[in-house]
Amino acid sequence: MYDLTLTFDNGPEPTVTPLVLDVLARRKIKTTFFFIGSKLVNPEGRACADRAKAEGHWIGNHTWTHSRPLGEQPGLATVEAEISQTQLEIGALSETTPLFRPMGGGGNLNQRLLSKEAADNLQSNKFTCVLWNSVPRDWSDPDGWVETALGHLAQQPWTLMVLHDLPTGAMRHLDRFLEQATMIGTRFRQDFPSECLPIENGKAKNSLSKYVSSDPEL
Repeated sequence: MYDLTLTFDNGPEPTVTPLVLDVLARRKIKTTFFFIGSKLVNPEGRACADRAKAEGHWIGNHTWTHSRPLGEQPGLATVEAEISQTQLEIGALSETTPLFRPMGGGGNLNQRLLSKEAADNLQSNKFTCVLWNSVPRDWSDPDGWVETALGHLAQQPWTLMVLHDLPTGAMRHLDRFLEQATMIGTRFRQDFPSECLPIENGKAKNSLSKYVSSDPEL
């Protein structure tokens, strides 16, 4: 038996997110969508987010621009522009404990993820920071990511996977992935493994220091 928590980053995309939601609805799977704030300004993008929330998916904050890891952008101004502005745009779609996922710049888990100011903001506003332990790189391998993802499932008891509802063509294979994952005994869940949460409900864990830049030039 494998446990899998699915998450989707970098949407909403009106040409892709509804198709992902259709697949998830057919299979009765609940996930989390980490949306880019600037994409929520688009009425069609907002409609995707509204639908995701209405269908029981959790909505998280994935910065306003998704341009550079926050650890490379120290200072309060960046925090306000990237985290706070996005959270305001998410508004009523937010979970009671707001969720945040930093940009990893290709799925990297290192001190580039957060600046000190960003980490302080997440703690003071009682966010849960959600990282990952599986990035099958669907954006760069839109036809081959399914096999990579299945391999990740077999390597650990609980996988927190990052996929992307982007117009790369990768999500054409989502249903096939879910079918094959089901066939090998995967249990789908919506919560997160504790080791992927360096901040939980505003409380920092010892692991947080691994993801916070101590050098603006890092």
